[in-house]
This record gives sequence, C-alpha cells and structure tokens, in this order.
Amino acid sequence: MKAGAAWKRAGIRIKAMNEDVFAQLSASEMAEGVRSGRWTARELAAASLERIRRLDPELNAFAVVRTEEALAEADRLDAELAGEAKGRKADGAGKLLAGVPIAVKEEYDVAGLPTTLGGSGNPSPAAADSEVIRRVRAAGAIVVGKTTMPEFGRCPETISDRYGATFNPWLRGFSPGGSSGGSAVAVATGMTPIALGADGGGSIRLPASCCGILGLKPERGRVTMAPLSQHWHALVTFGGMSRTAADSALLYDAIAGSLPSDRWHAEPLSEPYRDVVARGTGPLRIAWTGRSPMPGLKNDPEVDRALASLVQRLARLGHDVRETHAAWPVPTDAFILQFLSGMATEADSVEAPEKLERHTRRIAAVGRLIPARLARFAERRGEKIARAFNERFLPTADVLAMPTIPVLPQPSGWLESRSTFASVFRSTPMVVNTAIFNVTGHPALSIPGGVSAEGLPIGMQLVTRPGREGLLLALAAQLEKDEPWPKPPGF
Repeated sequence: MKAGAAWKRAGIRIKAMNEDVFAQLSASEMAEGVRSGRWTARELAAASLERIRRLDPELNAFAVVRTEEALAEADRLDAELAGEAKGRKADGAGKLLAGVPIAVKEEYDVAGLPTTLGGSGNPSPAAADSEVIRRVRAAGAIVVGKTTMPEFGRCPETISDRYGATFNPWLRGFSPGGSSGGSAVAVATGMTPIALGADGGGSIRLPASCCGILGLKPERGRVTMAPLSQHWHALVTFGGMSRTAADSALLYDAIAGSLPSDRWHAEPLSEPYRDVVARGTGPLRIAWTGRSPMPGLKNDPEVDRALASLVQRLARLGHDVRETHAAWPVPTDAFILQFLSGMATEADSVEAPEKLERHTRRIAAVGRLIPARLARFAERRGEKIARAFNERFLPTADVLAMPTIPVLPQPSGWLESRSTFASVFRSTPMVVNTAIFNVTGHPALSIPGGVSAEGLPIGMQLVTRPGREGLLLALAAQLEKDEPWPKPPGF
C-alpha cells in the first residue's frame, strides 16, 4: 500500500515524515500509522536513523547503528503489510510494534552482531537473536542499533574503555546513569520511542530517572531471559523504557512471557497491559516513604521536594496517600553475594576474558571466592526479604511511592578515577533504593518526578506486589495525563 493512501481517502491531513515529526510521535502512534498506511516502516526507520546521525555524535548513546539492515528490514515489513492489505492475511493486527524503531542494549543477542556487554570480551557475532529480540521483531519493531553500557553493567554510569562516556541530554557534562544509559538517552531524545534495557540493581530505573523517562523493572520471571536461564543469581531482569506509560504497556505486551528454560516463571497475564492502562485505575491505597533502605542516608533536598510534590498530586487525584514508617529489611548481604558471584560467572563465560577491563577483572576475581552454596543462600535470603517487605510496606497498600535515587544525577566520570572497590562503595547511594527490589523480585517503575534547579531530572519509584505491573503503568498514565512529563531542552 502506498504510504498515506488510506489516510488521504479518509480526508485526513498528513504531515511529511521527518525526524522532527518522528520525535514527537509515540510508539503507539507510529505502529497505528504504519498499520493504517499513514506512514511506511521505511519512513519511520529513515527518520530514526537521521535523528541518530544528527544527535548521537554528541551524546554517544549507540554502540552500533544498523543503517542498511534496519532499512532493509523495514522494506520487508512494508511488503508484508502491503500483502496483508490485499487480503492475504488479517490486516497487520498482530504487529503491535509495526514499524516502530527500537534501540536495544548491548546485553541482548542480535544475530550477526557481537554481544559486547559493553567491553571487548566477545568479538564473535551472535548466531541468533535473544528471545526478546525475536519477539519485538515478530511484533514488527525495527532494531536500529545497539546501545552503550558499562562493561557487564557493573556500575550506575554508562562509560567503558571500548565506547567511552555517554552523556545526559539534559546537561551534557553529566552522566545519564547506568547501566542502560545508552537506551535511556535514545528514548529521552526521541532517537527511538522505546528501547530495551536490563536491570540487575536499578539499571533500567536509574537511567530512566536521570534522563526523565519511564523505566519498568518487571517482576522476576515476567520476561524470558533466553538464551540464559537466569542472570546474576536472580538479580537481573530484562525490560524496557519509554516516554509514555501507554508505550511501555505496548512494549511489555510484546515481550512478556517466560519459557520452560527460564528458572523463574511469573503467572501469565490475565489481560494485556495496554487494556489495563486504557481502563485506568480507581482510587488506590498508596504508602510513601522518603527513608532509604541504607540507614543514615539523607535525600538531596530537591529529591525531598519532588517526593512531596508527588504525594500532593496523588492525593489530589483521589488516592488514599499515607506515609509509612515501616523498617526496611536489610538486603545488602544478599545483593553483594549475588552481584559478585554473578560478575564472576559472566566473566568466565566470555570468549576473551583477558580483554576485560581492569575493574571487571578485579570484581570477578573476588566473586570467584564465593562458594556456590553462598550464592544459593543469597537467593533464599532474597525470598525472606521479599516476604518481610510485603508484610511491612504492602500489608494493605496497593503501591509504595519513594524516590528512585536519593541523590541527583552525577557528573560524567564520577566513578572512574577511583579504585575498583572505592567506586563500588561510592556508587551505593545511587543504587540503594533500586537494588532492594532486584533482591526481592518486585515490579518497580521509575517515573519522571520533576527537574532540579540545575536542570537535572528527578525520578520517583512506584513499587507493587508481583503480578501487578499493569497497575503501576495505569497509575503512571494517570499522572502523565494530569501533568505531561517534561522533555530535555532542545529535544
């Protein structure tokens, strides 16, 4: 079908597709436009690639851009949809992400490209796609490139020896967080409307917070880890980021579901996330806290102000909002054991371990000292912490609201000049509010919570019981409708 033919017949005015128009569209609008013939997948891919070409040299969000491959895949999708329009199949209804350009973190296997994990340890190209990549392709998404990350996702900053530093689009001298920082920057700047990340201690939620977008860490077992069965002894989950709650719902509808090979399995969805978001949410019981799981850690005053603003907005929207003074269960012992042991396992799995970065090798060396029984103990300890969290924070509340990060985004390179374990210790205030939910396996969503006086985003985290990611997205959609999220200046 010629681009826009159906819309012209309906008398609808069509804007020429260029990268500026592209950047204002949601993934939902793009997919509907491709299915209806308003745009072609090639037009969307070309606009995304042009925006990447123009913006990325300054931001360094992409490790590799698949220019020719993405355009060829878009052409094949257009041909497939044209055939469907002629009656050979149902009219593209199964293509939830029809023609939507997507960026994917270097942690995912994309056939024909090395899975670098942010470093140089895996030089050979992957033979096949990760299952999640297969699913987004089956839904019609076009993979335009792979995004930067610190090697193995070891720290909450996106910087590596191989790819250099990735910069925050709100203020260029600052970090976008990590480890899915490249994906967050791609979404925040409209280079793609959605992106895939992975979260082992906050690695989706932290960069979402630092870049002013939405980042959902789903329940453990909600999204398959294949070809892996698990990662970092239960800490890591696959997931994604977007600029709108509806787009996150669309993405998760495309990728949700476990396989028999997965070690953990979430209960199947009772209804699509996009239906939950469209229906909305009635009044909820929302607990909130400004206290961190790390004793003695104080929030930045601007973070406290953003939290107070969120609490007021939730109350104004009709929710029963109450502060909780429950004591945090301590996740530190479990997290450290899982992280160190997981890093060691990952280091032992690459093709060329001698090419790993100095920090990675040192962390892995310590991780190899941890017996397998202690790693299993940490997983069981996480289950106890999860039960304690439910009993203390969610006995009657539907959602817990709290800051995603107690501090503001940090300057670029803030960890790299320090010794390996000094860097790990220094990063603790960045990850303490997120890592606990990797230990417990709870779904947690970072949403934009405001902008600091200096012009840096502040994120707020919404947490609920397993199986209720849709509730978090519906609540985010309500907040978004009430007050649209701000965008980086100039984007």
